[in-house]
Order: sequence, then structure tokens, then C-alpha cells
Amino acid sequence: MEKSPAVPMRRPPASAKSEQRIRDILRVARQVFSEAGFHAATTTEIAQRLGVSEATVFTYFGGKRELCVRVISDWYDEIIARVEDHLPHIHGARAQLHYLVHTHLRHLLAEGPGLCAFILSEGRARNDDFGEIYADLQRRYTAPLMRILAQGQADGDIRQDMPLRLLRSAVYGPMEHVLWDAMRRGAEVNVDVAATADQLVGFLWQALQPPRQDALALAQFRGEVQNALHRLQSSENSDGGTY
Repeated sequence: MEKSPAVPMRRPPASAKSEQRIRDILRVARQVFSEAGFHAATTTEIAQRLGVSEATVFTYFGGKRELCVRVISDWYDEIIARVEDHLPHIHGARAQLHYLVHTHLRHLLAEGPGLCAFILSEGRARNDDFGEIYADLQRRYTAPLMRILAQGQADGDIRQDMPLRLLRSAVYGPMEHVLWDAMRRGAEVNVDVAATADQLVGFLWQALQPPRQDALALAQFRGEVQNALHRLQSSENSDGGTY
């Protein structure tokens, strides 16, 4: 049996009115999913907010899952397009990393904690509802960072003693903690995206840079001294000596 595509095919609207109807459904669906999450959200609620029948929603989307997949895919398409459009015009691994971090934080926080929580929680769930879809979207989404890291390694700006997948996690992990903390505190906090991006990149860049050669030489010398002392002490012990 031929496997169906992970993301449902988007039905071409028959008219400008249909196209506008699809945009309206997706706009309201994004709101509802952000507020309630996938399982608690209903197409009935979406239809009621639009002032249309539920059958109208099903005219354009096969069901809640297909609608949710489209909402998630559209969100990823928006941020991927923004990154892909601007990143080629930014030069240097550090500047590119800063742009990516700033864009990631701003895009997730701009529409409020609801959508941010929805995107992060559904992506982490790894359930049968969206696991395969998220895996493909995440690959597309993290591809620009992987290119930045790979080019940085080739240019000698980023350490080469760590695999790219671990460096990727080192970048996205702190950002996710910032986002979850902002959602947890809700109205109590107003995240300064620019300042937070500066602080994160300053911290990350220190970890991503190649170790200094003089520091490596010093560490190697210390290791050799410690090994020599250990051998000397072992020899003294075997000869009946004491520490």
C-alpha cells in the first residue's frame, strides 16, 4: 500500500471567497489550538467562533487532525521562510547564530504563550498524532543552524571536537528553557527578546568556540605532571615507601 504524505495536501480554493474562508478558518484554528491544545480543541468551537457551520470547516479540511497539521505546518513555514530569506545576507557564524536565536525567540513569543506552549508541547509529545510530521518539520527547521555550525567548523570558528547534533542541542536547549520559563510565569514577565538573545549568544559562543591552544597545552602539561606523580607514588609504595 502506498504511504500517504505526512502533511495533507492543501486543497486549491475554487475562488477568492474560498481562499479567504480557508485563511479565516486557519486564523481561528490557530487561536483555538493555542488556547486549548490539540485534544481539548474542537472543530465545533472553531466553527462557532467563525459564525459558520461545522460542515463548512469540513468542506476545506478532513477533520481536526488535518486542520491542526496545517496550523503547525504554516507556523513552521513562516519562521523557516523568515530565516532562509535573511540568513544568506548575514556574514559570520556568530552573527548568523545571533539572528537565528533572536528570530526563534521573537517568533515564538510574539503570538503569546498559548501558541508557544502548543508548538513546544505537541512537538515534545512524540505521539502518533504528529510524531512523523514534527520530525520532518524539525529537520527543515534546524537545517539552517546545522549549516551555520558546519560552516563555522570548516572556517575554524566553531570547535570540531563535538558532533553537530550535540552542538545543535546545546543551542536549542537553553532557548527552550527560556520559553518554558516565560510561559510558566505568564503575565508576570515581559521577556526582553533582544537582551535575552544577546545574553544567550554570548554564553553559547563561549562554549562553541575552539579551545585555546595555550589552554590545551597547559591542560596537557598538568596531565603529564599528574601522571608522573602518580607513577612516582606508585613506585614508592611498591618499594615500601609512604605518601
